[in-house]
Amino acid sequence: MAKGFATVQLANNRFEKVRSRLVNIASWTEIQSRSSEFAAYAFVRALIAVVQAMPADMGDAFCRIIAVLAAGPLKIRSKTTTENICRCFPDASPQALRHLQVAMWHHLLLMSFEIAWAQRRLHLSNWSEHVQFQDNQLILKHLLSDRPTVLVTGHFGNFEIGGYVIGLMGFPTTSIARRLDNRYLNDWVGQFRAARGQFMVDKIGCAPQIEEHLRCGGTLSLLADQHAGDKGCWVDFLGVPASCHKALALFTMSSGAPMIAGYTRRIEGTPMRFESGCIGVADPLDDPDRVCESVSSLTLWYNEQLAKAISLSVEQYWWLHRRWRTPPAQVAKRLEKERAKSGTTSQAA
Repeated sequence: MAKGFATVQLANNRFEKVRSRLVNIASWTEIQSRSSEFAAYAFVRALIAVVQAMPADMGDAFCRIIAVLAAGPLKIRSKTTTENICRCFPDASPQALRHLQVAMWHHLLLMSFEIAWAQRRLHLSNWSEHVQFQDNQLILKHLLSDRPTVLVTGHFGNFEIGGYVIGLMGFPTTSIARRLDNRYLNDWVGQFRAARGQFMVDKIGCAPQIEEHLRCGGTLSLLADQHAGDKGCWVDFLGVPASCHKALALFTMSSGAPMIAGYTRRIEGTPMRFESGCIGVADPLDDPDRVCESVSSLTLWYNEQLAKAISLSVEQYWWLHRRWRTPPAQVAKRLEKERAKSGTTSQAA
């Protein structure tokens, strides 16, 4: 019996040693992970500090040089960008395609510079020097209302500045986003947005929070051009089938919140000069065109509004964004029938 007890004790001791080693390995792995993330965070912050010190014209010139390299020798996401542009503009010449790619990269790089500049150069005392509004009375009417509001835009123009300015004006918004893999960058970005009233919630398990937020008359801000997979709501976007998240339409339909399709784009080709406007409003309580009748009709509506905005400055859309995928065969047939019925044709060739 004593021998058996000793054997059990020896096994327990071995188990504790193994467990201790595993804990130490896990701790060391966590330390390595945190160190790597912090190094990346420190590098990004240092880079942003350099950008913040740059004059606007110098930053613009730098972005133009890097854009030529990104679209040319470096060929960053060249395949996806080319496929997207050719889907939406099948008749585009090679020269036009090249020009649009360079212009898109210039916009994306300059957009990141403008975000870095915003905290130091865009304030409540000088916002009119940087932003001009279109249909501002319509936007204010809904933002000042006791009813909830759903703002939708896309990866177009400088949507980050758009959210920043709304918060700067005293209208707090809540947005849904995936957490960044780097915890330090995620916390810093969250603090930057929250400083002007933009609050982020993780897209995983956020439905109860969003429902409560809208029930209390809050404003929800969403990027509406995210791919939703095969089971999403498929509609034509810029003439090409795209899968959309059904939740965007359901937020409006379930809460009775007006959906405002808006944009913020750079104007006059000048850094830190923007136009922020409203393209259209879909209101479940005032819906003569029956836009809010179903998820598909409302989804189609806001995609049409985003397409109108993109037509104002085509180069300011994220053409490197994997927005369009091949729809399931059954969905493709349905969309073709709908186009034939409405007398339109798909540009997806």
